[in-house]
Amino acid sequence: MMKQIPMLDLTEQYANLKEEILTSLDQVMSKAHFILGENVKKLERDVAEYSNASHGIGVANGSDALNIALMACGVGPGDEVIVPSFTFFATAGAVARTGATPVFVDINPKTFNICPESIEKAITSKTKAIIPVHLYGQMADMDAIKAIADQHNLYIIEDAAQAIGAEYKGKKVGELGTLACYSFFPTKNLGAYGDAGMIITSDDELAEKCRVIRVHGSKPKYYHHILGYNSRLDEMQAAILNVKFPHLNDWSKQRKERAKTYTTLLKEALGDQVVTPYEEEFNYHVYHQYTIRVERRDELQAFLKENGVSTMVYYPQPLHLQPVFSYLGYKEGDLPETEKAAKEAISLPMFPELKEEQQQYVVEKIKEFYSAK
Repeated sequence: MMKQIPMLDLTEQYANLKEEILTSLDQVMSKAHFILGENVKKLERDVAEYSNASHGIGVANGSDALNIALMACGVGPGDEVIVPSFTFFATAGAVARTGATPVFVDINPKTFNICPESIEKAITSKTKAIIPVHLYGQMADMDAIKAIADQHNLYIIEDAAQAIGAEYKGKKVGELGTLACYSFFPTKNLGAYGDAGMIITSDDELAEKCRVIRVHGSKPKYYHHILGYNSRLDEMQAAILNVKFPHLNDWSKQRKERAKTYTTLLKEALGDQVVTPYEEEFNYHVYHQYTIRVERRDELQAFLKENGVSTMVYYPQPLHLQPVFSYLGYKEGDLPETEKAAKEAISLPMFPELKEEQQQYVVEKIKEFYSAK
């Protein structure tokens, strides 16, 4: 029978943690404290400490984390925020929702992360912030980005939705930026069983602003000085995440092991026909995704699907060419590295419980595809 290799399989993880998770949820139900209770407070403390930051502010999801972080920094109409075009929509969508203008820049073709030289060229008198995205689990070049931000007095809001646990030159996500935003969407390296997110920062004033914004801009209750959101991390999701969080480092190590296996197998089978992920020597890559670059990407994806292998393309249309941002006037050819990556990148199945025989099958099918041309 043809093998079926899923992009992600959470069933084994749940089976291993089932009793602990159900016990934790039962405790929440028994105490009947469902909003900003002890589980949220514990997760905020633990994730902040893990990130070497002073504050964790739990919010409803990763997109809201970006929205609230921008609001806390005072970003609004008339401002510009520099973002990569090769990322999920939420990064730029959050900027646009504030009334500010997303300014799209190109990527480093090796890492897929935002290119510092492109940032420098895009800065104007209206620039207020930079959002580096730590894509696929590897941090962007934060020293170069911080030098630019410091020179121009700009906020750095790290989009770390895919990168909890990642490191850059021994520094964690959040240590070099003004704020950082996590997503705990179920598919993430640390995933809830629904939507959840968090902002981390060591800036006391910004942390307090984020806390106020997440509860309708209210402080004290029923007294509103700013227009905020209803965006709180759910107590039930926090209880689940508190069970999972102690396992995060082990899961990251397992992801790195799977990535090393993929790279070895691919190079042995296909040589330079496939471009495997590039990991900066000073980075700790947590491999939220294992993303390769190939020719005839769409044909390969269709072939793998026919043979039971799930894959994902992140992201087939760059943000600067999305219809919703047509008012900004970008055109094809403006960001060549981004546009090339959008045609070549494909992510293979990746999760800690992935078996080596499954990886061997994936690579065998990729080899079969390119051997037949």
